[in-house]
Amino acid sequence: KAGWASCGLTQTAFVRLCLQPAVTGSTATVHEIRALLAELTGHRHHAIAPIDFGFDEVLGTCTGGLWGHRQVTDAWLLCAAVRQSMKLVTFDRGVAGLLATPEERVAHLLVLQA
Repeated sequence: KAGWASCGLTQTAFVRLCLQPAVTGSTATVHEIRALLAELTGHRHHAIAPIDFGFDEVLGTCTGGLWGHRQVTDAWLLCAAVRQSMKLVTFDRGVAGLLATPEERVAHLLVLQA
């Protein structure tokens, strides 16, 4: 109801996954995936969350710390969401560790159950 957003990182991941027959069960062309992405992002409640900041801001957003290579992309996505007053929606419960307090997690993160 409130809308949804994507960014360059999430759109890139979407295209990358859609191009893998092992993931989708079928083959699709870049042009077909582009059309699907355009349809999705053309939704009237879609917004772009810009990634127009540097790594220092990412580190500043991660009040719980950033400790390993598997957290780096999540940290960038979290920072993009926080800067736009949005919530990062994820299935990965581990992302919560990037934020130090329960209040920050409620404000900036929504972890979905798989």
